[in-house]
Amino acid sequence: MEAAYQILSESQITRALFSHFNRRQEVKRCWRKEQGRWILKDIAFVDDWSEAQYEFLVKCLKNTVNTGGFVFGAFVQGRLSGFCSVESQCFGLKDQYVQLSCIHVSCECRGEGIGKGLFVCAKAAAKKLGAKKIYISAHSAEETQAFYHSLGCKEAEEYNQELVEAEPCDCQLEYIL
Repeated sequence: MEAAYQILSESQITRALFSHFNRRQEVKRCWRKEQGRWILKDIAFVDDWSEAQYEFLVKCLKNTVNTGGFVFGAFVQGRLSGFCSVESQCFGLKDQYVQLSCIHVSCECRGEGIGKGLFVCAKAAAKKLGAKKIYISAHSAEETQAFYHSLGCKEAEEYNQELVEAEPCDCQLEYIL
């Protein structure tokens, strides 16, 4: 499956862009940190987005572009098959991080290398923004964590407390550029 990657402008980011995008993920197991150790636990649910969540996503992605960040789309046969966003604000004790605020691949396109291609785009954007590391507050699903670890991500040396509080079950990761 050959994907074409491009930076998205604010005007391209509309609800219609996501008309064929399928966020659905059937989660069976998730990682949890208990007493300082990571444990894989049986936690099953279906993760999907409602119409209101798509509308909120569009608003957030437009904000990313308008505040100097980057949004990339991956297109297969003209349809959005994946996207990611990198925020412009540096943070951390040494301003070493920028946040990969999202990376998603449509359900039917997973396992085809599109996520890895998007991560390459995110790395280029992070370097352009002057970061030394990418920070990811990532879903704790087993498959999601396997994806990030396959790219070389590891547990963040420094946690962003605001992101931890917003998503307490997420795994806080970093990627050294």
